Amino acid sequence: MSTDQGIPLIALVGNPNCGKSALFNLLTGSRQKVANYAGVTVERKAGRLVNPQGRPIQVLDLPGTYSLHARTPDEQVTCDYVLGRLPHEPRASLLVVVVDATHLKRQLRLVMQLKRTGHRLVVALNMVDLARRHGRVIDRTQLSAALGVPVIETVGIQSDGAAALIRYLTETLAAPESAVEAPAALGPVASVRMDMDSQIVDQRAVDALLQSLGYPRDSGVSGSERIDRVVLHPIVGPLLLLAILFLVFQAVFSWAQPFMSAISSAIAWVAAGVMSVVPPGLFRSLLVDGVVAGAGAVLVFLPQIIILFAFILLLEDSGYLPRAAFLLDRMMGGVGLSGRSFIPLLSSFACAVPGVMATRTIPNPRDRLVTILIAPLMTCSARLPIYALLIGAFIPSHTLAFGVDLQGVVLFLLYLLGVLSAFFVALLLKGFRRQSGAAPLQMELPSYHWPSARHLVRGLLQRVEIFLKRVGSIIVSLMVLLWFLSSVPSPPVGYVGPAIQWSYAGRLGAWLLHVFAPIGFNWQISVALIPGLAAREVAIGALGTVYALGATGSDVAGQLAPLIQRAWTLPTALSLLAWYVFAPQCVSTLAVVRRETNSWWVPATMAGYQFAMAYGAAWLTYQLSRWALGIA
Repeated sequence: MSTDQGIPLIALVGNPNCGKSALFNLLTGSRQKVANYAGVTVERKAGRLVNPQGRPIQVLDLPGTYSLHARTPDEQVTCDYVLGRLPHEPRASLLVVVVDATHLKRQLRLVMQLKRTGHRLVVALNMVDLARRHGRVIDRTQLSAALGVPVIETVGIQSDGAAALIRYLTETLAAPESAVEAPAALGPVASVRMDMDSQIVDQRAVDALLQSLGYPRDSGVSGSERIDRVVLHPIVGPLLLLAILFLVFQAVFSWAQPFMSAISSAIAWVAAGVMSVVPPGLFRSLLVDGVVAGAGAVLVFLPQIIILFAFILLLEDSGYLPRAAFLLDRMMGGVGLSGRSFIPLLSSFACAVPGVMATRTIPNPRDRLVTILIAPLMTCSARLPIYALLIGAFIPSHTLAFGVDLQGVVLFLLYLLGVLSAFFVALLLKGFRRQSGAAPLQMELPSYHWPSARHLVRGLLQRVEIFLKRVGSIIVSLMVLLWFLSSVPSPPVGYVGPAIQWSYAGRLGAWLLHVFAPIGFNWQISVALIPGLAAREVAIGALGTVYALGATGSDVAGQLAPLIQRAWTLPTALSLLAWYVFAPQCVSTLAVVRRETNSWWVPATMAGYQFAMAYGAAWLTYQLSRWALGIA
């Protein structure tokens, strides 16, 4: 990370789930970026805080760690940074140690360890609003005196929750500070000994400190513990988790439909407007059949993606997701994994790229490798437009018992099939690797709290921005390229078939039919699979472009579903659904897997086994559905 000379740098340090990321977002707003630490593949978030005087302060968000004794790649980066083992990284003028005020007994241990490194520290006493509600009030001034470092109260989810911290940083970093020597780098043995020998002493010191300040001991049963009696019940808990997931997929179809219809109408209106203004010719075809049809076929599914991410953010902010990891720990242990794999696998429902990178929190290298290999089987958001298109076109919107919609049930089953297939692959891999004994899952459960509307809106806006950038860059670029390949060369005089079949894309599709005809794909689907390797949702845009070029009359951009309803059989649609449950990963995911594992055989293995599973599942689905429907 390069820093501007003369601009002070602060680094946020803290335990996982202490609210550090929320505080970082509050400090930096939209002035943040993601990059890699020099020489390592762990990502870091860096941003810029502009104080009330208009002066910038650089902010670095270090990965969460419980101590300076690293157990995972993420924690190792934080430890190496704090202990001065990353020589190419700029040293922080100040460490802001974020602690959860509701769990001071456990979180202050890290403060004790950081004090011994020689860094300048300030403690951000976060979530003080929740602590007060739980009766865990502590005098900030007395705590500061006892620790020997400044203590500032913060609330990371409130718009003014970092005002006091910003004032402190402004006053502290305004004047030129005396140079602070970075701590001498410690060897691995010394650092382990320093941590292991001091853990008990640190905990006793924390206990004595809190007792001297009158901090209330744990007594009675908290509200979160009462909720956990139900949420973590061995029978009720999994059923509740299943019900929540089922609700999510019902909402994806039911709630999004009016917004999707509005977007579809807007896309058709834009296409008609372009056709009325631009005279017939290649340029109009490029705009209508390439840009509008391609990008519009993907944009129409934005409401469903927003609803899916809204639920994920709500579950994350409420504190439920770590509980889901505990619920699934025993089940995942049966296939050779632990509950720590749950968060990376859950992240893969958004995109496999952050899911693969999230495996850095898994201490066991074998568990991490298996989680990387199965993460792409989770149904990422890029597959949602494909599922929605095919389900909407070929599965009737029929209300079942208790108001449950059939389309939502099918979508839920597709997601469930992806999860079950991942567990199956993990079980197979378990037989090929030596087991070292399952380590118990240890994870601090945050207190339940109401999700922050501000954080929810910010998260959704970030996701919309990412989606629109993909549409405006990757998807539109590929659609223009596909339009060119589908339009050139022009057919000779007297050619009676559709012009697109004479084009380069049509010839490529005819060749690919030798591979994909046995699983029911036509040449249009075969062509769409190729740009879909760059990003899954591009396949929808590709279909929109290919069919728009071959459409006539009232078949305009934005009307892809009626076109494929007429052109495909039900077995073909079901076969394509089965294909995308297991479809080979996009190029971005394979590149990240290569980087994370420092190996070529891992992404090659991933692509190979997924292609085999996708082809086999599609062939079986196509043949069985043809048999069931009596199609020769």
